[in-house]
Amino acid sequence: MNQYLGYAEKELEGFSGFWTAKEIEQQPMCWRKTQDIVQANKKAIDLFMAKVLSHKDLRIVLTGAGTSAFAGQALAAELSKDTGRRVEALASTDIVSNPYQYFAEDLPTLVVSFARSGNSPESVAAVDLANQCLTTCYHLVLTCNNEGQLYKNSAADNKSLSLLMPAETNDKSFAMTSSFSSMMLACFSILSTTNEHSKEIERLCKCSEGLIKEINTNVSKIADIDFERVIYLGSGGLQGLAQESALKLLELTAGKVVACFDSPLGFRHGPKSIVNSKTLIVVFISNNPYTRKYDLDLLSELRRDKIASKVIAITAQKDEQVISGDFIYVPEMDTASDVGLLFPYMLFAQMYSFHRALALGNTPDNPCPTGEVNRVVQGVTIHQHEL
Repeated sequence: MNQYLGYAEKELEGFSGFWTAKEIEQQPMCWRKTQDIVQANKKAIDLFMAKVLSHKDLRIVLTGAGTSAFAGQALAAELSKDTGRRVEALASTDIVSNPYQYFAEDLPTLVVSFARSGNSPESVAAVDLANQCLTTCYHLVLTCNNEGQLYKNSAADNKSLSLLMPAETNDKSFAMTSSFSSMMLACFSILSTTNEHSKEIERLCKCSEGLIKEINTNVSKIADIDFERVIYLGSGGLQGLAQESALKLLELTAGKVVACFDSPLGFRHGPKSIVNSKTLIVVFISNNPYTRKYDLDLLSELRRDKIASKVIAITAQKDEQVISGDFIYVPEMDTASDVGLLFPYMLFAQMYSFHRALALGNTPDNPCPTGEVNRVVQGVTIHQHEL
């Protein structure tokens, strides 16, 4: 019988955690399949992107709601540097309420939509509003559901290209895990000008497969500790991952654990006040030599303060400052870019959220059975926008 995150299938089914555990552990397999899909559609992608990139003043907007928005937050800065283009992450929830601000500049725009289901009201409305507000607008739709409204709408639009992620990524659990990481990988693979994607993806897949097995028991033990507050910190794109990590914990514990995020430099400017003796702090350490100095400075400061119950560094390099306290080491990724680190680093956050939910007696596949929050958001009224 299969096991996922240290539990047999029957155990997982008993506490409604089967799909969450499976979908966390299956991600390296999903990443390989995602890259295969990108390669299989390379001709169509290249034709579409050539048309889009012909606009010298092109603006690229990465959008989605909730976790899908944080995929954009994690990628935008690196893609901007990599492509030499203006790349911004804007949540569809912000676009829908304020299109006249976010689309005030009538520039040729590529809207990249991340959408697990493609049925959330804001995801569909953000595309419609972009078309209303902008003279020239293209759409790259990355989704996991071929029955979703966003996927269906884009199929009939000659200024849109939709790419369907592997079937396994249309998560059956409440929380986005496989969907989040696979859409993020597809986006970077399509938009980045970096060569050797296949080799890099295989490296992070192998690393991540081993990492899940290696750290699962330790993560489970950490999750048994009764932390009331958990803070995730990361610089640059790793701050986007920190934001997603905090959301994952809030979702799977149904808000029983207070979770928040910041950058290491920003944390000193007030947010550090939240730290008390029942706080866990997780610092995602950058591989960039310059950025890393700031991450390590705060890591050392937090350990010297001795206020937080535990401070954990997630790292791909073993500096003396890192190994002097609690850390999770990600092997074979010491030369990876910070985008590459997003994938193994996210596994710690997802696994911790899963195990913490179980420790609290929650049901990870459906952490809010009373229905205040839902797998696909409900209760949103989309109001007509007058130009």
